[in-house]
Amino acid sequence: MNIYVANIPFKATEAELKGLFEEYGEVSSAKIIMDKFTQRSRGFGFVEMSDDAAGRQAITSLNGADFMGKNLVVNEARPRTDAPRGNSRGGGGGYKKNFNRDDY
Repeated sequence: MNIYVANIPFKATEAELKGLFEEYGEVSSAKIIMDKFTQRSRGFGFVEMSDDAAGRQAITSLNGADFMGKNLVVNEARPRTDAPRGNSRGGGGGYKKNFNRDDY
């Protein structure tokens, strides 16, 4: 089971996150997502547990729990979609370049 974890303290390590979830079962991996430019934590990550029942128990127990002074948000991760993500340069939306009154 893949678990999404938000509101992770910036000082937390992947080993500490993994240790938190190991109280509920075997953890296959724990990954804190890092900003690619600053190499600092983005405050969220993913934990993968091999047993779905243990994963559900961890979600129930740790959602809203205090971890290093912050309340975690813990949910089952949704699968990634292939939908294109927006870009930071804007573009698109609302303006029809070849406007023709007869189109409406």
